[in-house]
Amino acid sequence: MTLPIHNPIQIDPRGEWLVDISRVESPNRDERPDNTEIALLVIHGISLPPGEFGGGYIDQLFMNNLDTRDHPYFAEIADTRVSAHILIDRAGMITQYVPFNKRAWHTGVSEFGGRQRCNDFSIGVELEGCDDQPYTDEQYTQLAALTAVLMKQWPAITRDNIVGHCHIAPDRKTDPGPKFEWKHYFDLLEQCN
Repeated sequence: MTLPIHNPIQIDPRGEWLVDISRVESPNRDERPDNTEIALLVIHGISLPPGEFGGGYIDQLFMNNLDTRDHPYFAEIADTRVSAHILIDRAGMITQYVPFNKRAWHTGVSEFGGRQRCNDFSIGVELEGCDDQPYTDEQYTQLAALTAVLMKQWPAITRDNIVGHCHIAPDRKTDPGPKFEWKHYFDLLEQCN
């Protein structure tokens, strides 16, 4: 099933921010190494608390102001400094946290194609979800539309350079998880091109 894209996704002329998309600027970012070409798209899954959706906790995590009184798990991760470029929530709403020309802190220790430090050359997209629950049609539709735009902006991002966090850090990470439907996503992406 495909859903219509009502608002075409666009990147500003400087290649930093999506146009007319919710923006929450995370301090958890820094400069990419000089002359680094963006050549990888990493898909993640995130839910806070684990297995629960909504509540604004992902924004709080990426802004370093997660209230540890709201859930016991938050005390374990309150000092973690992480971010992603993009979050797509369960309804398909997109929020951008880090401009594309900056390095977001989403992969940690990672390797792709013989290259270490995937944050240096990747864009990180978080889907609000978890390993044991299906993602929504709205998320797949927005992810495919976003991916098509990113591939046009950065031609080094090819289908072969779209991975899950589990692929670049297999000893540490499982997301986006076994419920993520790669074929469905790539079929939608093909329709967007």
